[in-house]
Amino acid sequence: MREVFHDTLEEIQNRLVEISELVATAIEKATRAFETGDVALAEEVIANDDTIDQLVLTTDEIAIATLAMQQPVAADLRVIVTALRASASLERMGDLADHIAQLVRSRYPERAIPKGLKKTFRRMGELDVEVARTLTELLRTQDLAYATKIRDTDDDIDELHASVYERVLGDSFAGEIPGAIDATLASRYHERFADHAVAVAKKVVYLATGDWSGEELAEV
Repeated sequence: MREVFHDTLEEIQNRLVEISELVATAIEKATRAFETGDVALAEEVIANDDTIDQLVLTTDEIAIATLAMQQPVAADLRVIVTALRASASLERMGDLADHIAQLVRSRYPERAIPKGLKKTFRRMGELDVEVARTLTELLRTQDLAYATKIRDTDDDIDELHASVYERVLGDSFAGEIPGAIDATLASRYHERFADHAVAVAKKVVYLATGDWSGEELAEV
C-alpha cells in the first residue's frame, strides 16, 4: 500500500509538469498569434484550453482522493497541498493565454497591437514564455534556483506592463480607443500570467522547505 501511495504522489507531480508544459505551449502560441494576427493559431490556443482544464480537474480529483484515503502527514502532505494550490494557478495561466488569443480573434483581420507597442509586447511575450518554461523545469526538478529566475523575470515583466500603461494613458498616444483597450487588457494578461508563475514557484519553495510564507524565494 505504501508503494502504491508513493506512486500516486509521483503521478500527481508528473501531472503538474504535464500541465505546465501545456501552459508553456499555450502562451508561446498565444503571444505569437498576438504579434502576427494569426487567427488560426489563436483558435488553436482557445480550443486547447479545455485540455488544460480537464487535466487540472483530474489531477485535483486524484489529490483529493489521496488526501481522503491515505491521510498523509509531513512531506507527503506538502506534496498534495502544493499540487492542489499549484494546479489552480496553472489553470489560470492557461486561461490568460486563452484571453490573449481571444483578443486576436476579436480584432481579426486587424492586429490587436497598437502602433508603437509592437516591440514591447514582443518582449513581454518572450519573457512570459521564458517564465512558463522555467516553471516547468522547476516543477520537474524542484531546483529552487529556477524559482529565483521566475521572480526576477516577473520583475522585468512588471516594468514592461507599467510602460504600456504610461504609453496608452500618455498625451502622445495616437491610437484609437479600441486599440488602447486591447493593449491595456493584453498587458494585464501578460503581467498576471507571470504573477501566477511566481505563486506556483512559492508553492514549490513550500514543498521543498515547509515554509509557506515564500520568504525563502528571496533568499535562494
